[in-house]
Amino acid sequence: MGCSRPEQGRITRVRTIEIRSGEDTIRLGQLLKLVDAVPSGAQVKDVLSAGEVAVNGEPEERRGRQLHRGDVVSVTGHEDVAIG
Repeated sequence: MGCSRPEQGRITRVRTIEIRSGEDTIRLGQLLKLVDAVPSGAQVKDVLSAGEVAVNGEPEERRGRQLHRGDVVSVTGHEDVAIG
Protein backbone atom coordinates (compact mmCIF):
# COMPACT_ATOMS: atom_id res chain seq x y z
CA MET A 1 0.00 0.00 0.00
CA GLY A 2 2.87 2.37 0.65
CA CYS A 3 6.57 2.71 0.12
CA SER A 4 9.35 5.05 1.10
CA ARG A 5 11.25 7.35 -1.19
CA PRO A 6 14.28 9.52 -0.45
CA GLU A 7 13.69 13.25 -0.76
CA GLN A 8 16.41 15.81 -0.05
CA GLY A 9 18.21 13.51 2.36
CA ARG A 10 15.12 12.25 4.23
CA ILE A 11 12.72 9.36 3.82
CA THR A 12 9.14 10.24 2.88
CA ARG A 13 6.26 7.78 3.15
CA VAL A 14 4.19 7.42 -0.01
CA ARG A 15 0.71 5.96 0.07
CA THR A 16 -0.62 4.54 -3.21
CA ILE A 17 -4.25 5.04 -4.16
CA GLU A 18 -5.63 2.96 -7.02
CA ILE A 19 -8.00 4.60 -9.49
CA ARG A 20 -11.24 2.67 -9.92
CA SER A 21 -11.30 0.08 -12.67
CA GLY A 22 -12.50 1.63 -15.92
CA GLU A 23 -11.48 5.16 -14.92
CA ASP A 24 -8.34 6.97 -16.05
CA THR A 25 -8.33 9.97 -13.71
CA ILE A 26 -9.48 11.32 -10.37
CA ARG A 27 -10.01 15.00 -9.54
CA LEU A 28 -7.71 16.55 -6.95
CA GLY A 29 -10.63 17.60 -4.70
CA GLN A 30 -11.97 14.03 -4.69
CA LEU A 31 -8.55 12.64 -3.80
CA LEU A 32 -8.08 15.07 -0.90
CA LYS A 33 -11.39 13.90 0.61
CA LEU A 34 -10.62 10.23 -0.10
CA VAL A 35 -7.32 10.31 1.83
CA ASP A 36 -8.79 12.42 4.66
CA ALA A 37 -6.52 15.38 3.94
CA VAL A 38 -9.63 17.54 4.42
CA PRO A 39 -12.64 16.77 6.63
CA SER A 40 -15.17 17.81 3.95
CA GLY A 41 -15.42 19.17 0.45
CA ALA A 42 -15.98 22.65 1.85
CA GLN A 43 -12.40 22.76 3.15
CA VAL A 44 -10.77 21.70 -0.14
CA LYS A 45 -10.69 25.27 -1.49
CA ASP A 46 -9.12 26.58 1.74
CA VAL A 47 -6.33 23.98 1.72
CA LEU A 48 -5.60 24.61 -1.95
CA SER A 49 -5.59 28.42 -1.68
CA ALA A 50 -3.29 28.22 1.37
CA GLY A 51 -0.62 26.64 -0.84
CA GLU A 52 -0.58 23.37 1.11
CA VAL A 53 -0.93 21.09 -1.93
CA ALA A 54 1.59 20.16 -4.63
CA VAL A 55 1.23 17.77 -7.56
CA ASN A 56 4.47 16.25 -8.83
CA GLY A 57 6.40 18.84 -6.81
CA GLU A 58 4.57 21.86 -8.28
CA PRO A 59 2.10 23.96 -6.22
CA GLU A 60 -1.51 23.35 -7.25
CA GLU A 61 -4.63 25.41 -6.48
CA ARG A 62 -7.20 23.85 -8.86
CA ARG A 63 -9.59 21.45 -7.12
CA GLY A 64 -10.66 20.08 -10.50
CA ARG A 65 -7.12 19.17 -11.59
CA GLN A 66 -7.25 15.76 -13.26
CA LEU A 67 -4.77 13.35 -11.67
CA HIS A 68 -3.41 10.41 -13.65
CA ARG A 69 -1.59 7.21 -12.75
CA GLY A 70 1.95 8.10 -11.71
CA ASP A 71 1.09 11.54 -10.28
CA VAL A 72 2.23 12.21 -6.70
CA VAL A 73 0.26 14.57 -4.47
CA SER A 74 1.84 16.21 -1.42
CA VAL A 75 -0.23 17.87 1.29
CA THR A 76 1.34 19.68 4.23
CA GLY A 77 1.08 17.51 7.35
CA HIS A 78 0.12 14.30 5.47
CA GLU A 79 2.01 11.51 3.78
CA ASP A 80 2.45 11.80 0.01
CA VAL A 81 -0.07 10.01 -2.18
CA ALA A 82 0.82 8.31 -5.47
CA ILE A 83 -1.91 7.60 -8.00
CA GLY A 84 -1.79 3.99 -9.15
